[in-house]
Amino acid sequence: MVKLRSRESEKTVILDISGKLMGGSDADEFRDIIHKLIEGGKKKIIVNLSGVRWVNSTGIGILITGYTTLRRNKGDLKLLNVSNKIESILYVTKLNLIFECFDDEEKAVASYR
Repeated sequence: MVKLRSRESEKTVILDISGKLMGGSDADEFRDIIHKLIEGGKKKIIVNLSGVRWVNSTGIGILITGYTTLRRNKGDLKLLNVSNKIESILYVTKLNLIFECFDDEEKAVASYR
């Protein structure tokens, strides 16, 4: 199970995720948060993965769904603090070509300016 916390920096929402990103009720919670943010006019999202210990294919699917939902609504989703393990998954699946990844929160937020 994951823990999700949202905060805002310069009109950009940062979702801090911790735990294992594996699907199930986590997928529903993440989807609901994304939809509520879009409904509230928030379309610049950064997902901070610094606290994520493990992600499986369903967890990657959760991120893809968030990304496509935001893109369809003229928004964007970027990743922050991607571990080497998750980065290698993104590379093997070629999702590194889709997701913009950052190691520094200030640079991630600045990318939306």
